[in-house]
Amino acid sequence: MNYIFDHAAQVVPDIAAAVTWYQDILPNTQVIYQDATWAFIEAGGAKLAFVVKDQHPGHLAWRVDSEELERLAEKHDKEIKPHRDGTRSFYLEAPGNQSIEIIAYPD
Repeated sequence: MNYIFDHAAQVVPDIAAAVTWYQDILPNTQVIYQDATWAFIEAGGAKLAFVVKDQHPGHLAWRVDSEELERLAEKHDKEIKPHRDGTRSFYLEAPGNQSIEIIAYPD
């Protein structure tokens, strides 16, 4: 099974301000998705998510296929949650009180 680094997510107080800041600093920033509580951008070949504190933790995300997502969720006794963009994922706590997201995109 391939584990592919997918994105990093940063908790920010203002989603729109974070997106604007990156667009000003890195002019080739592409907004993949944005609303008041979550944004997803691509800049310099990297994907970044901006999240609000009460909805998602800051995290690093690895992409797997749906079968591996199911296997890992069962192994770690985690509930898979669907997201507004069609992805499904769960979080694990890594050493140092860090969050890791295991994510699968629609097939």
